[in-house]
Amino acid sequence: MKRFLLFALVFLCGAATMGVEMAASRLLRPFFGDSILIWANIIGLILVYLTLGYYLGGRWADHDPRAVTLYRLVAWAGWCIGIVPYLARPFLRLALPALERFDAGLGLVSFVGTLVLFALPVTLLGCVSPYAIRLTTREVASSGSTAGALYALSTFGSILGVFGTVFLLFAVLGTRGTFVVFSIALLIGAVAGIVHEWGIGRALKYAALLLVIVSLAALDSGGVVKAAPGLVYETESPYNFIQVIEEDGWRLLTVNEGQAYQSAYRADRVLTNGIWDLFLVAPYFASPDAPRDALMIGLAAGTTARAYTLVFGAIPIDGVELDPAIIAVGREYFAMTQPNLRAIADDGRNFLRRARAYDVIAIDAYRQPYIPFHLTTVEFFGETRAHLTPRGVVAVNAARVRNDHRLVDALAATMRQVFPSVYLIDHPNDANTLIVATNPPTHLDDFRANAARLTDPNLRLVAAQSLPNARVATSEAPIFSDDHAPVENLIHDIIFRFALGQ
Repeated sequence: MKRFLLFALVFLCGAATMGVEMAASRLLRPFFGDSILIWANIIGLILVYLTLGYYLGGRWADHDPRAVTLYRLVAWAGWCIGIVPYLARPFLRLALPALERFDAGLGLVSFVGTLVLFALPVTLLGCVSPYAIRLTTREVASSGSTAGALYALSTFGSILGVFGTVFLLFAVLGTRGTFVVFSIALLIGAVAGIVHEWGIGRALKYAALLLVIVSLAALDSGGVVKAAPGLVYETESPYNFIQVIEEDGWRLLTVNEGQAYQSAYRADRVLTNGIWDLFLVAPYFASPDAPRDALMIGLAAGTTARAYTLVFGAIPIDGVELDPAIIAVGREYFAMTQPNLRAIADDGRNFLRRARAYDVIAIDAYRQPYIPFHLTTVEFFGETRAHLTPRGVVAVNAARVRNDHRLVDALAATMRQVFPSVYLIDHPNDANTLIVATNPPTHLDDFRANAARLTDPNLRLVAAQSLPNARVATSEAPIFSDDHAPVENLIHDIIFRFALGQ
């Protein structure tokens, strides 16, 4: 019985370690996003805590080689895991004003404070394997096989912890429920071991820890994960934390940390006065004629697709959006029901490989402030040009700040490696630039001449806004490739400089 309990706890602790790591990313994502920097911090600190646990666990086991001590250690680890999502709330609330004001100091306190909450439970989990090895090793000659078997069992638990958390627990129970499940599983195993070693009487206070977690879970109504003025709807998909917000008559889509809007809708308006409007004039950089079809990579909730349909008629539009949940939100809350729009849940680059040719390829998949690097490279833009008609254009929405155009310049420089003519239109919001590249060689005067012939009032309005800000792209570096595209490093530097007022 004792050996079975030890092996069961080693397995459970392996599963809990990786499950908690995955759940930590979900806990932080609505506030800080899920960039490679966020993942690096989560993985790095979890490894630091585990390293400390391995060291302390070995020394602890030599000093007190009793099974009951290990069970007590697991009980406290389980209890700490269960209270993490509740203790994290005040730290995560600090993130909201910090991100709104780009307060680097307050944001850092919130982020680091939340991650520090994982120090104790993960360190205690790290103690388990060396402790179990000490308790199960009977002689030196078999110590290697004993250690190997226990680490294999722990790793197998970690494997199931990853896949079970991502594909089952998140879907059924959500983030807080995932923490609670691992907490309860560890506490049940630990209490069973304490009962076996000490009896029921001395195990009662550890059973009380289990009662605390069960009570917290029962009393927790769930509710809104991230409060926001005008919140209409929120959900969490395998890809994103999604919110729909009402503001001044507009319905707005925001994902993850919510520092940008991915879509805007108002039933009585065609134009949004946002970056989406500029996509309407992109075709006229290469032709005086309206586009006959379009591909939109980064469909979101369909703002650009709706504008194209209202202005150019029911032209065929393929809209690619990675997250099926966002497509569902678009249909439910943003009237994304145009019969000429085919919404496709896929990665934009993957879809592009099997796509036909289009007059317009609009790319608005750069979920601010983070960018899928594989949609920024020479190779990707080479594929886009291969799927343009002879008069086709590619239009890319890129983020910037008032005095820092480095991301825009890098994307334009990369596109200039592929296209004969590349242009920039800065939006007056000081946050976005539309980069337009033409399949045929063109001149800026071509756009001016084509814009002068426009008759649609919406197009004329957007053209009048665009012409004073339109210019030829001249940047030559850096060039992003599939092998080397340090996009996120560049974005983080832009964010930090902006937050510090540089």
